Amino acid sequence: MTQYDCVVVGAGPAGSSTAYHLAQQGATVLLLEKAAWPRSKPCTGAVSPRVAEWFDFDFAPALANTVRRVRYTWKLGDEITSELETAEPIWIVRRETFDQFLVDQAIAQGAALHDQTLVSGVELVNGLWHIQTSRETYRARYLVAADGANGPVSGWLGLASAKLRAAAVLEFPTPLPPDQAALNFEFGLLKSGCLWCFPRDRDAVMGGVTLLGKQTPNFEQTFATYAQNFDLTGGNCQVHPVKLWDGHRTLHTQQALVVGEAAAIVDPLSAEGIRHGMYSGIKAAEAIAAALAGKPDALAGYTAAMHEWGDNMQWAQRIASVFFRVPGLGYRVGIKRPTMTQRMGQLLAGEIQYSDIANRVIKRLTTGFIPGRS
Repeated sequence: MTQYDCVVVGAGPAGSSTAYHLAQQGATVLLLEKAAWPRSKPCTGAVSPRVAEWFDFDFAPALANTVRRVRYTWKLGDEITSELETAEPIWIVRRETFDQFLVDQAIAQGAALHDQTLVSGVELVNGLWHIQTSRETYRARYLVAADGANGPVSGWLGLASAKLRAAAVLEFPTPLPPDQAALNFEFGLLKSGCLWCFPRDRDAVMGGVTLLGKQTPNFEQTFATYAQNFDLTGGNCQVHPVKLWDGHRTLHTQQALVVGEAAAIVDPLSAEGIRHGMYSGIKAAEAIAAALAGKPDALAGYTAAMHEWGDNMQWAQRIASVFFRVPGLGYRVGIKRPTMTQRMGQLLAGEIQYSDIANRVIKRLTTGFIPGRS
């Protein structure tokens, strides 16, 4: 059996970020990925440019577009368009390109990748994890579960998990019309949720998720209605699970951590997941590096760090619960305010946090529910 300092199960942004930062510090790291690499991934691919601050390489080769223009609609009307005044534009990526790029950076630091390698079980034996796979059994001092929303590893570790929620993505073979090449967000067509449509370099991608409630919408029908707004046709709708952040949970156990969407890190208001997954991977690498250096309770520090991050997600969840109570009114008294568009841009760009604006936003929304006060 081959032994490593750390085996990371899942080579998405969270797993590869963990591998990159651990390998950079001299740890022996193996990424295990069940799919043939590179692989496609249903995702609309909006990424905050802030992630560049966490790495020492240029992300430009991995980007499919950068966008400053934001366009909001309510049931395809009542349009609001604005140019973001953030320091950097929002990135749009194709996951097969972006994820491959991140893995390549980790490999350049000394990490190894074994793709088409399905993990079938894990067991802690005499202080070493034994990771059973379709290829062989690996041993590692530390184990990271980065296997996504429906991956089994966190369950095998005995860690509580968030409920799965349905989201969907539809890729179109043609680009958006020039006047609609923006970060398009639609409120009203999808109950208790949001739709969006983003421009890439040579095509367009649409996504949607319900953020409250238990219903699973008819995404194909809803996408078809939204696509008429852009004269887009073709493509296949892919429904996939997501795990929205829904409260603090323990993310570590003996010599193991869970990161990325397996840790339920998806923003409960914007449904952003890539940046938060990468952040969790960085924090996981810090904790494991400290543990390898002999620091007691280092892995508990990872859970504590993600709880601190989750304190901000609490505000996102509260805003969502107020906004989607009466979304039409929320759109009128919240989204349509010029300052709100800029604040949303700053949130997407990572320049501010929900905690910086939540009290004002919630007060504005709740005041709007009172007749004569909006």
